[in-house]
Amino acid sequence: MITRDRKSGIPEIVKTNGKAARLSQSSWAQKTGSARASDATGKDGTAKLARLIAAYAPHDGSFELRIPGLHASRMSRINTECFHTLRLPSLCIVVQGAKAVIVGQDVYEYDASRMIVFSVALPVASQVTQASQSAPYLGFKLDLDPHKIAELVLKVYPNGLPPAQERKAVYFAPIDESIINAATRLMECLGHPGDPELLAPLVMDEILIRLLRSPIGARVAQMGFAESSIHRVEKAISWLRANYSQPIKVEELAELVHMSASSFHEHFKAVTSMSPLQYQKTLRLQEARRLMLSTLMDAGAASQRVGYLSASQFSREYSRFFGCAPTKDISRLRQENRLWA
Repeated sequence: MITRDRKSGIPEIVKTNGKAARLSQSSWAQKTGSARASDATGKDGTAKLARLIAAYAPHDGSFELRIPGLHASRMSRINTECFHTLRLPSLCIVVQGAKAVIVGQDVYEYDASRMIVFSVALPVASQVTQASQSAPYLGFKLDLDPHKIAELVLKVYPNGLPPAQERKAVYFAPIDESIINAATRLMECLGHPGDPELLAPLVMDEILIRLLRSPIGARVAQMGFAESSIHRVEKAISWLRANYSQPIKVEELAELVHMSASSFHEHFKAVTSMSPLQYQKTLRLQEARRLMLSTLMDAGAASQRVGYLSASQFSREYSRFFGCAPTKDISRLRQENRLWA
């Protein structure tokens, strides 16, 4: 949960059950500065998009829409605890409310003043920090295709790509009115027969082109280059996602992406804010929790399914990560779901 400074109201600590991460005041100052600079866009430019998202997300939850890769979400209450999930490469825009996302020890809080891009698949903990029944949190998410980005980069940067020094997988930029307008037109395609198949792909290309021309465009473009550190880490992540239950050796992962072990470890941690082994452990714990919650699998069977050889080790790591023992945690989640339903 979010802990704020009493005098300034600036978020200081975001706690996800058993662990906490710090949000620097400088990053919050940058956020509020961009918010003031984009007030007109945030209030006027997002109003129509907010109405469309509210229509296609009629109740709390996340909804996959008829256009592949397009999602709308709503939440009418502030989360008391973090929601754990695997965030795939995507552009995310909050059109109403606010949200905090934890990646490793890094915390990102954003609202209608900024858009956020996840360039690789990342296990994250997220928390809606501003929402109510009368003004619910409303979110727009568009999955990003590295192959399409690679195709468009050649058109946007015909003379070569500017250097991008930052290697983190999460990018922020002030909200762009042209992207808001394009996102609105993409949502409007859902209401016209034939538009999702004929016009939506063109609008999605427009969004990607405008994203590539934005202040974070050079960093987004790295997703489409086979030799970039982002692309190499994504290749290792793809292997980890497909084989998370198997033992791994960092040396073998490094060889897979044609890097030395030391260089690979450095690049992986710079991009994802966690080591390869930490990434694998997070995947395992999130999947075990999902199995116990959705399939009624017991803790012992779930731990074995995700690759743990020791039930006691699984229980210790689960308790450290989620804040309490597996059985107690799942019982609490089921009770909360029943009460909310």
